[in-house]
Amino acid sequence: MAKSGPIKFVNEVKIEAKKVTWPTRQETTVSMIAVFIMVVVSSIFLYFADQIIAYSIRLIMGLGL
Repeated sequence: MAKSGPIKFVNEVKIEAKKVTWPTRQETTVSMIAVFIMVVVSSIFLYFADQIIAYSIRLIMGLGL
């Protein structure tokens, strides 16, 4: 197995990077909005799940509301 130096490695990385099909600005924006919406929905769900679990534990332990 032949060793390759850092310069050869960098050149190969450049060649491979040119082969990549990069997303358009619109595709990136749509994906970003979808991720943001999912983060918000997940956060709201986890907040309410946490509140329900905390309420249940307080009820079980007799600490009241």
